[in-house]
Amino acid sequence: MGCAHGKCCNRDSSTSDEDSGHHQRGIRPYKNKDGLTQRSLELVHVPSHNFTLQYSSLTQNGYYPDTTDRENQDSFCIKTQIQGNPNVHFFGVFDGHGQYGAQCSNFVKDKLVEILSSDPTLLDDPLKAYNSAFLATNSELRDSEIDDALSGTTAITVLVVGDTLYVANVGDSRAVIAVKDGDRILAEDLSVDQTPFRKDEYDRVKLFGARVLSVDQVEGLKDPDIQHWGDEESHGGDPPRLWVPNGMYPGTAFTRSVGDSTAEKIGVIAVPEISIVRLTPSHLFFVVASDGVFEFLSSQTVVNMATAKVSYTLDFNACLLQNNVRKPAAAYKDPTNACAAIAGDSYKRWLELENRTDDITIII
Repeated sequence: MGCAHGKCCNRDSSTSDEDSGHHQRGIRPYKNKDGLTQRSLELVHVPSHNFTLQYSSLTQNGYYPDTTDRENQDSFCIKTQIQGNPNVHFFGVFDGHGQYGAQCSNFVKDKLVEILSSDPTLLDDPLKAYNSAFLATNSELRDSEIDDALSGTTAITVLVVGDTLYVANVGDSRAVIAVKDGDRILAEDLSVDQTPFRKDEYDRVKLFGARVLSVDQVEGLKDPDIQHWGDEESHGGDPPRLWVPNGMYPGTAFTRSVGDSTAEKIGVIAVPEISIVRLTPSHLFFVVASDGVFEFLSSQTVVNMATAKVSYTLDFNACLLQNNVRKPAAAYKDPTNACAAIAGDSYKRWLELENRTDDITIII
């Protein structure tokens, strides 16, 4: 979603990773001429609870017909064995926006995990450490050479600590977990998009003096006094955005981010919302993705697609596997194909509904 005028340039390092190298298969990134970078299956064992994380990732440049050389502003980070601990692993997706969105995204990707990794209180109080890391990262971005006045990044991150997931979110990227419920596999959101569609977020930014209007309202095509835009599934490509009281900026469609120092004055903050999930055999896999995926695909649709592409005969499948892994029941043996299928369908939906696509990044 991002800023009112789309997303800007990025460095090639957007598809970075900081894996410690202690997984069972090496990093095998593949990048084609169309700006798609995909990593093949990787594994890392969690000895404290005797299971294995199996994961893959993909990032795809957005398509902008007027700027065909536009680079990817998304970035992601996968770092295994945080602080050298084999039970602690980090997965994050960062969706940059604004003129310097790529720089912001890459800076935050590196700095956030660096601060978490160096925090001696991380395992004693993950909630406090997570919150502090986001705020410290925001401050360091502000003090860096990157101009974050009208640029920044969202961040959706999952910290695995043994059998517990700590999910920290700022912005409108999303994490979802698949839950087995009898014969059904249900999508359960691990994060809630922080946008003006949420009444609590709408009320909070209004207290800071933000005007909340869609682009059509700002341009006089719709009544600006109508403060109802439907829901996130049916906004028709013109969501409510935040504007300063007497100006036509910044136009952010989210209410929290890292960076965006101008928007901070009207309530856009870097304080993450953090959820905690204790893993059970009913939890099959989790997905971490930018809003390039979720703009036109629901959480349940994404889980359904991942389930169709990665299906195992055990309860812990796709992302969480028991040690006694049986032969996969599906034709596809790892999440790599699920990443490709979801990204491909997201790309298709964008082009069906708009004349461009957003950058798309996904970890399963």
